[in-house]
Amino acid sequence: MVGLLVGLGLAKALAWQTAVHLGQVAERRINYEAALEAARTRGKPLLVVGGPLGANPLRRFFPLPAHGCGDVCVDIEAGACAHCPLFIEADVRDLSIFPDGKFGAAFCSHVLEHLPTIEDARKAAAELQRVADEVYIVCPRKSSLLAWLIPDHHLWVSVENGEISAEQRG
Repeated sequence: MVGLLVGLGLAKALAWQTAVHLGQVAERRINYEAALEAARTRGKPLLVVGGPLGANPLRRFFPLPAHGCGDVCVDIEAGACAHCPLFIEADVRDLSIFPDGKFGAAFCSHVLEHLPTIEDARKAAAELQRVADEVYIVCPRKSSLLAWLIPDHHLWVSVENGEISAEQRG
């Protein structure tokens, strides 16, 4: 009986994490498509920060991009943007290579949580807002078990009503 209850608990937890993951996948897709539409509407390029292949070795091996490349893909590692037509190695906290308002939109996916401090996340958000007319940010949710297990996630970042908030992970 105890084994059955434990099994049911594990099945419920797996179902919950699957739902969380699928929600994050949908959120990333919706935000990418919105950013792409915003850039196209303004007649300006789309900046993608955080390459579609990321650091996930499975994504890179198969390759299974998490989202599109946009017109310009920026990451600190070339492999994250391996199949993108225009890759620029840069740190999101310093996008001085781009002039103010260069992009119609910026899509930043699963990047800010890797920054070491809340001030770094604020600086990155300010840089994105400087170079793009609209900014779309996607970060892992606290409800994601995988997000808790990744050791180089230093922050919990959320965006509500266009406002970015961050808290240091303990």
